[in-house]
Amino acid sequence: MARPSVDTVMREARIVSSTGVREASIAIADGTIVEIGPDETMPAAREEIVLAGATVIPGAIDVHVHFRDPGFPHKEDWTSGTEAAAAGGITTVFEMPNTDPATASVAALTDKIARASAKAVVDFGIYGNVADGNHDALEPMIEAGAAAFKIYMGSDNPLVPAPSDHTILAALDIFARHGMRTTVHAENAAILVGREARLKAAGRTDAAAHLEQHADLAEMEAIQRIALYSRETGAPIHIAHLSSARSIPFIEAAKREGTDLSCETCPHYLTLSTEDGARLGANFLRVKPPVRGPEHKAPLRRALFDGTIDVLSTDHAPHRHTEKNRPVIWDCAPGFPGVETSMRLMLTAVATGELSLERYVAMAAEAPARLFRLAPRKGHIAVGADADIVVLDLDRRERISAARLHSKGNATPFEGMETIGLPVLTMVRGRTVMRAGAIVAPPGTGQRVTMAV
Repeated sequence: MARPSVDTVMREARIVSSTGVREASIAIADGTIVEIGPDETMPAAREEIVLAGATVIPGAIDVHVHFRDPGFPHKEDWTSGTEAAAAGGITTVFEMPNTDPATASVAALTDKIARASAKAVVDFGIYGNVADGNHDALEPMIEAGAAAFKIYMGSDNPLVPAPSDHTILAALDIFARHGMRTTVHAENAAILVGREARLKAAGRTDAAAHLEQHADLAEMEAIQRIALYSRETGAPIHIAHLSSARSIPFIEAAKREGTDLSCETCPHYLTLSTEDGARLGANFLRVKPPVRGPEHKAPLRRALFDGTIDVLSTDHAPHRHTEKNRPVIWDCAPGFPGVETSMRLMLTAVATGELSLERYVAMAAEAPARLFRLAPRKGHIAVGADADIVVLDLDRRERISAARLHSKGNATPFEGMETIGLPVLTMVRGRTVMRAGAIVAPPGTGQRVTMAV
């Protein structure tokens, strides 16, 4: 009896996981990997992709993006943001709640899911926000499909103000019952607010004032406080955008003490410092937490590359060039686009020998899938998993150019940097969404992810 045919066979792939490299072909049916093995054992397929030894990895999972919809579509929307993600080899994104309105109710959550479902070209999860006064909405939001929740300990954004410690503890009690990991912007809000007021009163409008406001003391204190709350409640937590080398010992200590704590850092903390202000304009560098002095880069890179920091995310936060180049630092929009450049920057570290491709797969795909309950369907190339696959050209040299980025807010701090290695094909659940830099799937291709139970 003839074997049934499949949708796609990717022939002669070099498949990379966190544990090594395997040469095999991959059969895909109905969006799922159904067979991995020698090429001669593959079933017939309606489509064949001949890789001839090209390297493939699982699609990256970015658990920290801001796609600005609803509220700020001139900066980004779900189509432009997910097209940028697909071009960058990212196949699943988790989108943050600081939109307008904030994602702090079932109505706001279901509206955002509908927007993303109609527009996204990669898969997505939606964060709910923890706020004073929305305690009774948290469990209904879980039931309505929230992928995770965000706590802004250090926020001066009126859309997502920092909640009280009482609210944080009450929310963590709920999330502990559901086994839901909560992402935390770990800065001490009282320090930030007080310092900003003092600096403004002194007439400070320079870039150094932003750095002084966001002293790494605020990050270190908040990490220790939320780690204590995690141990007290049993709720798993994820520290967002670690920015300071001085915070690393507190991450290590929390893990030694048995805290269910993971953390991430972002490419701008690994590759930029205040010295880049001379190239970009000092105010352009504004991001929260800040890009710090050059002494922080190497320790953060080591901690990510050796596994102390679990996850690479981007904190993709796009703005227009005019919003990034204002003369008063407090008026300059904080953040950068990141989903389209992150993989390229890390593949460059692979090319120079600083980072192994296996470790990149671990921090960009396997760890976020495990921590945010997407495994075993996401995060690895295996039978039964979604066919979220990225084909790499590890030798391709190109310079990053804002004009070629898909994001509406394409004001990148990496302008002109040469990278080595490029995603050349991105597949989401067996469907090719990016080929040779061009998006080839329509809006609505992406689907909301569901958590493993």
